[in-house]
Amino acid sequence: MTRPQGLDNGLTDYGDADFARFLRRSFARSMGLSTALLGKPVVGIAMTPSGFNNCHRYVPDLVDAVSRGVLAAGALPRAFPTVSLGEVFLNPTSMVYRNLMAMDTEEMIGAQPMDAVVLIGGCDKTVPAQLMGAASADLPAIQLVTGPMSTGRHRGERLGACTDCRSFWAKYRAGSVDGKEIDTVEGRLSVTAGTCAVMGTASTMACIAEALGMSLPGTAAIPAVHADRLVAAEESGRAAVALIERSIRPSEVITEKSVENAFRVLMSVGGSTNAVIHLAAVAGRLGIRVSNARLNAISDETPVLVDLKPVGDGYMEDFHAAGGMGALLRELKPLLHLDTVDVTGRTLAERLAEPLDWVDRRMIRPYGDPISPVGGLVALAGTLAPDGAIFKRAAATPALFESEGRAVVFTGLADLAARIDDPDLDVTPGDVLVLQNIGPHAAGMPEAGYLPIPRKLAQAGIKDMVRVSDGRMSGTAFGSVVLHVAPESAIGGPLAAVRNGDRIRLSVSKKRIDLLVEEAEIRRRLAGSVPPPKPKRGYKALYRRAVLQAPEGCDFDFLRGEEA
Repeated sequence: MTRPQGLDNGLTDYGDADFARFLRRSFARSMGLSTALLGKPVVGIAMTPSGFNNCHRYVPDLVDAVSRGVLAAGALPRAFPTVSLGEVFLNPTSMVYRNLMAMDTEEMIGAQPMDAVVLIGGCDKTVPAQLMGAASADLPAIQLVTGPMSTGRHRGERLGACTDCRSFWAKYRAGSVDGKEIDTVEGRLSVTAGTCAVMGTASTMACIAEALGMSLPGTAAIPAVHADRLVAAEESGRAAVALIERSIRPSEVITEKSVENAFRVLMSVGGSTNAVIHLAAVAGRLGIRVSNARLNAISDETPVLVDLKPVGDGYMEDFHAAGGMGALLRELKPLLHLDTVDVTGRTLAERLAEPLDWVDRRMIRPYGDPISPVGGLVALAGTLAPDGAIFKRAAATPALFESEGRAVVFTGLADLAARIDDPDLDVTPGDVLVLQNIGPHAAGMPEAGYLPIPRKLAQAGIKDMVRVSDGRMSGTAFGSVVLHVAPESAIGGPLAAVRNGDRIRLSVSKKRIDLLVEEAEIRRRLAGSVPPPKPKRGYKALYRRAVLQAPEGCDFDFLRGEEA
């Protein structure tokens, strides 16, 4: 049976379909819609503006531009709100609410009468949430990102959130920047609307959305304040109308091959560690799994080609001006699955057959002259992380890749805050900082895995140490940080067994992170582990009951798709 189109789709159930249609059209007329428009196909626009989301300040303008494109192509645009996640405005962390936004997006796409949907998001967790929801709803969908910020200036230096935020804060902690200057810098780091100006999580996910084929070609890196961002929005509206006729669904775009292409892009841009979790969650909605072994194989075959902070020196506005995703994909062409299809209905081979105008090789290096011959991220295993961990080698100190040190253990965020800057803390530069109980069950997996260098070491000039946790770190961060340790300490993972003075060995070449303690002693210590108390009500209780570990994308167990 042919699915009804437009406002006749998914009628409210009153037991009388004709009455439901009559009532719906009557209420639609109250919005000032003509009878001609009431008969058109409908494109939903999932909008996410919020006074608590600075990255989405221009979303209303994007909604207007998408609506223009939809109307010009002969359909009816209908904008609707969903949960909006502003990374720095949420407690305890936006990661807790990503799945809530994904559920909201999926349910509103399915419950409301639309034939296609344009998803407008940008800040870290919003794009993965929208892609997760779209994958599950499986209605023709296009992702439109808000775009990155433009850079500011401070004493002749370009600044952009948030790698420079962390750099200046480290200098402030070390005493080389005073309080007056840090207050001045505060107003010069984030000077326009848009997402972080570097290859953080938001920019990484924008590139991944395009690599998957869910965004229009060439739209990932357009700055938020650039006129072309509005043009991209209008074109996304037009493309959504065309998508109705083509009926290309997310399940046909997000495939095992396109997911591998996305992982290639992630490695090549030196992207965010968070993207591993988010891509696992998006793919998992369609029953697609990528093993740590496959992740490492992709990483070892894929060079880093993009010279952007936090791995390099540039900013997203430079990446866009240098040729953007189009230039990068052409360099990666020998490694990509070219038979994947995007939301325009073209294969990747067809897209890349078109000539490219120009490439700035200072920002996007040739395949044969990479920044690094191997990808930015690796998955680790070992006695400390039986189910895996993630290490961003592109942003770490090579001298620490093969190292062994004494554990200095913090049992949670409160313990870290209380002791990290204590002058009497027993710590040396060769030690390994360990933070327990910040995984998904214990704390919602905040971006606290980027432990600060103890103040007394920072003041002595130490800029990096090996740090290990079951949490995450911002995609804008840098350092020799082992993250996403699974299973997490709160559910009895070996990380919970680490004690002060234990030896921990990191080997990036062997892709291992090991606790050098006898297995029997680890079991004895874990026998006394006590899980953190469970929330008793509301969404947080649901989150704690259903959230999976990092290798499964921290999705809810009841939302994952069955493996093919």
